[in-house]
Amino acid sequence: MIRGIGVDLVDVARFEAALSRTPALLERAFTPAERDLPLASLAARFAAKEALAKALGVPAGLSWHEAEVTSGGAPIFVLTGAVAAAVGAGRVHLSLSHDAGLAAAHVLVEDPD
Repeated sequence: MIRGIGVDLVDVARFEAALSRTPALLERAFTPAERDLPLASLAARFAAKEALAKALGVPAGLSWHEAEVTSGGAPIFVLTGAVAAAVGAGRVHLSLSHDAGLAAAHVLVEDPD
């Protein structure tokens, strides 16, 4: 059964401006492994974290670092802490895209079978 669906869209130029205005955002929002990625990939990962929060109903104690996006092909979340607890034994599906100055993420969270 589907527990939640989240979608987020990020304007890459606006995201770049936010990073320029607030350099600490890079460390606050991304794990060390994510920080060296190209700007469009960072924007897509930011969208993924926002979409996950929406799919979970923004649980208390949510930390950006507890939802790292990795890819060795299809993107996946590596969840820890409060985010992992909120998902429990459920499955999380993630789709990312970036083109024409926009980055999008779709997240679907399933309850355990």
